[in-house]
Amino acid sequence: MIIVWLKLLHVASLAIWAGGILLMPILLGQRQAAGEGSSLHRLHAFTRFAYITVISPAAFLAIGSGTALILARETFTNWFALKLVFVGLLVALHVWIGLLVLSVFDEGGRFAHWRVGASLVTLSVVMSAIFWVVLAKPDIPLDILPEFVFRPGGLREVALGLIDRLTP
Repeated sequence: MIIVWLKLLHVASLAIWAGGILLMPILLGQRQAAGEGSSLHRLHAFTRFAYITVISPAAFLAIGSGTALILARETFTNWFALKLVFVGLLVALHVWIGLLVLSVFDEGGRFAHWRVGASLVTLSVVMSAIFWVVLAKPDIPLDILPEFVFRPGGLREVALGLIDRLTP
């Protein structure tokens, strides 16, 4: 029964996160039209409130409940690793939008309409990829990965090699 409640929490918080993060570029795009003064202040306050009080906690709950589901259901498959890559991209986009909320509302800040569209498309593609991987559960062959991934300490060796090449 706990898995049912975890799934409910995960899906509900994911819906709020996805819907809210898709709203953010639209709100940021309204910055120019808000002009200056009280209308700009209201838009900024609403945007910050939505990001800080609604969307970010929903993201935290979605990730936390998803992590609990991983442990409860012991989901350790190849498709799931790919899903986590896309979730990581979504988290990075979430942080990027948070930084935009801070910078777009500075004096002289703006968020061009083409950026609104590009942001919406990027977010939609990442979210669609997550949903597709979860629903399709594709069989992903491991032979496409390099050999060092399967060797204990392999990633460390590669990282040290890169660091050695990059340092003078």
